[in-house]
Amino acid sequence: MKKAMLLLLPALFVVQQLWAQCAFHNEAFRSGEYLTYNLYYNWQFIWVKAGTASMHTVLSNYKGKAAYRSSLITRGNNKVDKMFVLRDTLLCYGSLDLEPLYFRKGAREGKRYTVDEVSYSYKDGKVILHQHRLQNNGNHLNFTKTLNYCVFDMLNMFMRARSFNPTGWKKGHDIDFPIADGNSIHPAKIRYEGKTNVKGDDGVKYRCLRLSYLEDEGKGFKRIVDFYVTDDANHVPVRLDMFLRFGSAKAFLTSMKGVRHPLKSVVSK
Repeated sequence: MKKAMLLLLPALFVVQQLWAQCAFHNEAFRSGEYLTYNLYYNWQFIWVKAGTASMHTVLSNYKGKAAYRSSLITRGNNKVDKMFVLRDTLLCYGSLDLEPLYFRKGAREGKRYTVDEVSYSYKDGKVILHQHRLQNNGNHLNFTKTLNYCVFDMLNMFMRARSFNPTGWKKGHDIDFPIADGNSIHPAKIRYEGKTNVKGDDGVKYRCLRLSYLEDEGKGFKRIVDFYVTDDANHVPVRLDMFLRFGSAKAFLTSMKGVRHPLKSVVSK
């Protein structure tokens, strides 16, 4: 019996190690948090109001188990539609321990419409990843991968990153995140860029942490989004700078409801 237990220990250690890596304690948000934003688009060196965005997180369930459901919806307005159509809907489910469970992104950008889906399961110390992409031409691509390491999507990654404790971080500190979409896995990272004050479209100035999201699709790491999150326990995104295929866009916070902690990052109102 002792010999059998000794043989099992390495396998048990791998399982525990995987779950320890894929799970993370939520310190930042609670069910019912609702954030809204104004979107701006850079058109021929001029920033114009492009639409709105909202992010909503609630306690839900996924396949019969309690889970957080988070959605991010962006909507361009009619004026910007003449230049570029932007309609993105992102949805994710994560366990109460912030393990990724599901992700979907439906994106209409210009004349191009695609859908990416990623679902996750965990078995015998491995991650089983199911990926699906609906291409603009109507073709469906499906993939299944079994991995020895944890992998994330952009939305589940960001929900986890909000609970990071930046105490002791120095500018340039990186955290690696392998990122999955509908047909691939890319190396990605979040980089700490220091602190700065940012004024939201709610008229409030906040002390913020600046975090950059970078992704490598085979040609080196490229900056995708800069997040400015409140320098308090909530880590609410106040401003996002997005570097897109068609140019650049920004989002500024207009309102927040249901945040978990006091807003100790407020500089002035």
